[in-house]
Amino acid sequence: GHHDTTAGCLAALDRLKRQGRRYRAIVDVGTGTGLLAFAALHLWPHASALASDIDPVSVRVTAENAAENGVPLGEGAGQLMLVDADGTNHPLIAACGPYDLVCANILAGPLIALAPSLAEACAEGGQLILAGLLARQRDAVVRAYRRVGFRLDAVSGPDAADTDGKRVNASDAPWPVLTLTRRARTGWRRPLRSNGSAGQPPGDFGSW
Repeated sequence: GHHDTTAGCLAALDRLKRQGRRYRAIVDVGTGTGLLAFAALHLWPHASALASDIDPVSVRVTAENAAENGVPLGEGAGQLMLVDADGTNHPLIAACGPYDLVCANILAGPLIALAPSLAEACAEGGQLILAGLLARQRDAVVRAYRRVGFRLDAVSGPDAADTDGKRVNASDAPWPVLTLTRRARTGWRRPLRSNGSAGQPPGDFGSW
């Protein structure tokens, strides 16, 4: 959890908790070692949570880490489900959604490609935490999510101080963390893509 992307996501989750947010369904896309899913369940212990990764090794490591850290696996409240999936392309991810909290700490390219499917997975009014992008990629990622109905709530980084003990300006963070909210749809419902599909293109998105 020491990399700026992971630390920044943990700080963002903590801020949402302190704001009084409550979540019933959480998904961590590209979970890596499972840390963000574990943290979300710790903060919202009555929620159901799902963690996915395209890499089967990451899914196995997450299961091992869950056992070592006392995180129960299962489909009930307070438990974590694990799936091997390319983005959100898995029937269990669809069946358990929509999610009112979505985390994705991967890379800028996959985040942009996944925008339509993450929008489909996120409930109206739900929060989305994105990380893994560089500061110079932030605007492109924000544009991709605004196009599918999200508003940007905050740009942040890890809650840390620099070597002089001064507060780090989040807008200058080399690895920014984006917190967004999915807007409620009004009027005629526009499909996410011209063919109405919410899927994402194939490809190895990797994980942290």
